[in-house]
Amino acid sequence: MLLLFVAGSINADAHVGSSGVIVQRKAGTYQVLVSIQPPDVVPGTATVTVFVEQGRVNRIKARPIYFDSGDKGAPTYDELTRLDANRYEGDVWLMESGSSSVELAIAGPDGPVKVVVPVMAVATAVRTMPQGTGIGLALMGLLLIVMLITIIGASNADGIAAPGQTPPPTLKRRRVVGMGVGAVVLALLLTGWRSWWTSSAESYKNEQLYRPLPIKASVVPAAGGQQLTIRLDTTGFGTNWQKRRQISFVIPDHGKLMHTFVVRTPGLDAFAHLHPNRSDTLTYNATLPPLPAGTYLLFSDIVYRSGYAETLTDTIQVPGQPSSAYLPLDTDDSWLVATPMGVKAGAENGPHLDNDMVVCGKPGASTKLADGSSMLWMDKPGAVLESGKLYNLKFAVADAAGKAAPLEPYLGMGGHAVILRSDGSVYIHLHPVGTYSMAAEGSLTGRLADTARTFQYPDAQRFRDSIDRYVSRLKTLPEGEKNKLLMAAMPPMNHTMAVNNMVEFPYAFPRAGHYRIWVQVKRNGQVLTGVFDTQVNDPLL
Repeated sequence: MLLLFVAGSINADAHVGSSGVIVQRKAGTYQVLVSIQPPDVVPGTATVTVFVEQGRVNRIKARPIYFDSGDKGAPTYDELTRLDANRYEGDVWLMESGSSSVELAIAGPDGPVKVVVPVMAVATAVRTMPQGTGIGLALMGLLLIVMLITIIGASNADGIAAPGQTPPPTLKRRRVVGMGVGAVVLALLLTGWRSWWTSSAESYKNEQLYRPLPIKASVVPAAGGQQLTIRLDTTGFGTNWQKRRQISFVIPDHGKLMHTFVVRTPGLDAFAHLHPNRSDTLTYNATLPPLPAGTYLLFSDIVYRSGYAETLTDTIQVPGQPSSAYLPLDTDDSWLVATPMGVKAGAENGPHLDNDMVVCGKPGASTKLADGSSMLWMDKPGAVLESGKLYNLKFAVADAAGKAAPLEPYLGMGGHAVILRSDGSVYIHLHPVGTYSMAAEGSLTGRLADTARTFQYPDAQRFRDSIDRYVSRLKTLPEGEKNKLLMAAMPPMNHTMAVNNMVEFPYAFPRAGHYRIWVQVKRNGQVLTGVFDTQVNDPLL
């Protein structure tokens, strides 16, 4: 599958530098692939594109639903335009910042169904007027001001003279006085308008423009390894609305309150997927695996009760793992040290990133996993991919004998993937159903079932304690029972592969550059990580 759609660059949502939401879902007898590109200023329009992969569809309608106002406060549906046999597209206005969703109403001979897609409506850009347009508007405004002053003067003098009467000298003075007073009044009005405009612009930048929640991450020696501490920085919460978060209302995604990925830079050769424990409302802790020393990029994904999801970022220094045995705080934590990105065998001391990117060995081939099996990138069209095109990234696992190796659920899904641009400017945590959070969809779907016009948050401490108990209980369950519980808590979906040794992820690379992909699956109770590199160029057309 290779479908063209627009991809941008937005630093918001539960990823970095990768705009929009991609959802691949089974809904009733239909299977759809949905792409939503939210606006970078709010209010603004989100572009909704739906590809019908299975089922007979006659029409698709869409409407935004905000978490705060719910179904009762949602506007009416807008009908999407059918562009070809299987593609529908249209615009949906997002009028409020915060957690929202786009509800799709699909109708056809196979019956009506609805699909809810989480969308974070946040302003991420400041629009500037082109210089030529500004000059043109300024000249037109100046002309209007001169004309208005002239009209005021004429109405104060010529307007009171009888038709055909020659205006006396006193009326001429009245004209000059009227024009002077009119000019002063207009100057005061324009000054007040300018002050209002400046105030509104500053309010937009300080209160509406998205900024990720700051964190302070540190690494210190501890029993069983080195402790990674992530502390949420609430400085300014009391005075700045834009900074505030409902940090007591963090909810688990795939059974974890936080998914943290650390990657050593610049080679992207050391990787860890951790699930820190929450020690208090602001502090999360995890034990670092025996990673090599160096500078690491840190990405932590969290989801709030409103369905709002975001990625918190920082940089940490890892001094090197001490000799004591590694004791992870979470049994689902995993890590891997691989070949530096883009470095061929025999060229380790001359780092480079050329067109012949490697897959930890050979371009487009396979990579060895920790248990001796191999992971293959099944459908890579070439050594170089294109930005802005939707790819179905499909990976398969074969055992040492080359036979299909059955996979087990990993945190309730067939697999997880992380994609990172070589400079860290693009990061995404992928699932087989797309680029969104399952917990966010669950929150927003549940809100639709709530008939209340305004959502009422429960007591913060009770809510936090109940979530902590739930997460702790999950850790005590056998793997099969835990996965069954996680899958039951997720909205209905279909991410079952035709062959159970395969996993696939829909994604579009937003920018040209060099990317490393970590694909994580589970087999025989062990988390296995495959590493793949690729180059992405801008389209020729």
